[in-house]
Amino acid sequence: MSIFNSIEILVVDDEPNIQKLFVRELANPGRTIHAAGTAAQAREILRSTPIDVAILDIRLPDASGLTLMEHIQEAHPHTAIVLITGYADVDTAVEAMKAGAYDYITKPFSLERIEQVIERAYQRVRLTRENELLRHGAGSGTPTPKFIGHSPAVQRVRYLIERVAPTDTPVLLTGESGTGKNVAAAAIHAQSLRADQPFIVTNCANFDKELLRSELFGYCKGAFTGAERSHEGLLPLAHKGTLFFDEVGELSLELQAALLRVLETQRFRRVGDKEERHVDVRFIFATNRNLAREVELGRFHDAFYHRINVFTIELPPLRERREDIPALVEYFLHTLAKNGQTYHISPAAMQQLMTNPWPGNVRELRNVIERGMILAEGGIIGVNALPFCQKTCRTPRESGFATLEELERAHIILALHAAGGNKSKAAQLLGIGRKTLYRKLADYGLIDAPSATAPFLEGAEKDDESAA
Repeated sequence: MSIFNSIEILVVDDEPNIQKLFVRELANPGRTIHAAGTAAQAREILRSTPIDVAILDIRLPDASGLTLMEHIQEAHPHTAIVLITGYADVDTAVEAMKAGAYDYITKPFSLERIEQVIERAYQRVRLTRENELLRHGAGSGTPTPKFIGHSPAVQRVRYLIERVAPTDTPVLLTGESGTGKNVAAAAIHAQSLRADQPFIVTNCANFDKELLRSELFGYCKGAFTGAERSHEGLLPLAHKGTLFFDEVGELSLELQAALLRVLETQRFRRVGDKEERHVDVRFIFATNRNLAREVELGRFHDAFYHRINVFTIELPPLRERREDIPALVEYFLHTLAKNGQTYHISPAAMQQLMTNPWPGNVRELRNVIERGMILAEGGIIGVNALPFCQKTCRTPRESGFATLEELERAHIILALHAAGGNKSKAAQLLGIGRKTLYRKLADYGLIDAPSATAPFLEGAEKDDESAA
């Protein structure tokens, strides 16, 4: 994961020649130089631009560089500070390092020495921020989750993700628990122009009101009891990246109003701070609640709802996309296996999975497969390894038998899965014509009316024709 587009460097020195030297000699595609001649100018830059490394002259016309250093440490604790000093002020610079400065440079200095100090300071900043990102589940090296299946409902979701991902429009993901809203959020980020920047996930249900506010916006030292040092919140940490709010319906009305302002202005204020700061963040929200109903009941902020409801993607429950179950099972059997062990599922067990109601959706299916792998005999998951099956597994029907329609529907889905979604091959496996298969798919609700699914099935139909 690339966490920053370039190193943002602030140079504060009252000598114009030194400012020009830094801009002319050190600026490149990997480094952006911001120059200031006074502490006041430096503060203005800091309000609008997150700075990685600040290089400060100890002697400034309107303030001491040490005073400016204290301000930066308070307002921007992740910024590394390097002091520029003359030989007469070396002792002062050493004391400043004890107070938190990263290093100091004495005049006259060489560009090689400056570049070495900047690179080392930046590496420390990067390590600090990467540790913060890991703490919030935004580590690098994690494969991007993906939607498994070829049902019209899943193809619709993929289509919407592909269209909205390259934009900065806020996205609202809705659907029952376990349908894959977190997977959709990760897919949106992975296909966006911010894909190489942080993707930070926060579950609003895991924090109380005050703690979540501090976690999001950060806080100043002394802002409340126990705030012994300043803390950067998730917003600056997600700068240039994506911030995903899971269970947004759990946010308090007060926090919703505060986030509404961030969405509209891209500015925020830390708890206990007087100064506003700029941030560039793309927002994704998810909920299993009916937010429109929550607005009517006065439990959700009306303006905030309309601001985040610009582009909504509803994730379908598993019971409405049963044709994807075989592919999901195969995916979990592969990804959950350890130490090179391979697992398979018996036809009888697959039939039970196809007819189960799945109130917990894909998450429940994953858990069932993981449990089944533990109880598998010889690498085969049978019906007795399924949690909803006892010594003799029963179908959901009181009679103890599945209907012929249920069996035929499940059998068609298995054939489609075996044929890799190719309907011509599936028809051959079933011993029926392709037109008959399409009619049965429509009868069993496995495809929608042609007018509704044409944009999403067109590619699959062409594959069928070329294979036939």
